[in-house]
Amino acid sequence: MPETISSIATRVVRRHREPVAVQALRSTAAAVISYVVALRLSSEPNPLTAPLTALLVVQVTLYSTLTTSIRRVNSVVVGVLIAIGFSALVGLTWWSLGLLILASLVVGHLVRVDEFVPEVAISAMLVLGVTQVADTAWDRVLETLIGAVVGLLVNLLLAPPLWIGPAGAAITDLALRMSRLLDHLGEEPQGPGKVEQAAARLHEARRLDNDIAQVDTALRQAEDSLRLNPRVKEGLIFRLVLRTGLDTLEICAVVLRVACRTLTDLAKVRPDAPLFEPATGAALREVLRHTAIAVESFAQLITAQVSANAEEAEARLSGELAVARAHRDRLADLLLASAREEPEHWQLHGALLTEIDRVLDELGVEKRSERLLEELDRHTRSRRTEGVRGRLRGWSRRSRGAERSG
Repeated sequence: MPETISSIATRVVRRHREPVAVQALRSTAAAVISYVVALRLSSEPNPLTAPLTALLVVQVTLYSTLTTSIRRVNSVVVGVLIAIGFSALVGLTWWSLGLLILASLVVGHLVRVDEFVPEVAISAMLVLGVTQVADTAWDRVLETLIGAVVGLLVNLLLAPPLWIGPAGAAITDLALRMSRLLDHLGEEPQGPGKVEQAAARLHEARRLDNDIAQVDTALRQAEDSLRLNPRVKEGLIFRLVLRTGLDTLEICAVVLRVACRTLTDLAKVRPDAPLFEPATGAALREVLRHTAIAVESFAQLITAQVSANAEEAEARLSGELAVARAHRDRLADLLLASAREEPEHWQLHGALLTEIDRVLDELGVEKRSERLLEELDRHTRSRRTEGVRGRLRGWSRRSRGAERSG
């Protein structure tokens, strides 16, 4: 029993530190506080608009909260003003309701409240449907302002959670799927259905596009959580490291899809014979196996938050890339010999070798350092980032030295 209680307590402690749990607590606190404040300031007996607004305004990041609050308040105020005008002219009928909704949606686009265009119509309908329109309208505006202000204060006083962890986990999962695909490519299709097997791997590579889109969504949330967050001193570095890392994996995913197409075409032109000679197939498997490990190491490198873990991942990445390049050179010699015996297949062999070279080049530490510096220069030119740029250049020099030694 004590062990069970201890394990439950451990899970609770871990859970309350997760971004989802932190966000739920912050939203609940903002809603309750805004309701208590609205009870004192509004004449409504149940001012639920205030906690509703606070709940919607307190987004997952401080940056999105600031941008969201302005648009949401604008949408509610515009909706209330439209309802006041309609109530003074026509009142509530079926046709006036239609005109109200149409006018609210049009005006919502004109005032550029973006995703809160429906909120304009909702506010207008709620206000138009009550008896004492004027009093209720201004109470609704007051409650909306209370909810928005409380939501902003909660985000300022209670630091929003950082979503780097979920984004890093998403990048790691993507790298693992790419690694499994590389391992599958190293297994030569067998039997009469080898063309179908090769095509199945091509479909597996195409599914990586959806995975990348999901990772991009998680990364955008993480980038927003780093903006204007008092808990982060070097948010720009974190954003650039994760973003450029995902860009590299996306390029590798595209190249892998092309490689799968090359292998599928090769299976079609050799339906009754092995794709490669035994020695060539073994060399290809070794290249792909070490490339798969390099992809995983690359993901560990860009998601590592501790310098020791980053250095370990960088050393492992450099080592795996060096071994993969050695096997790639051996594979090139074998493919060249095969092309002399079967010249009709030299285009597919050359394309496969080029695709392997592109993946190894993209994963290289030196290439990554150059991309980081380019992105940093593109994002900012201010003096504030001079120290950061110097650190990245130092890291770049260390990375080049580690790659050459590897």
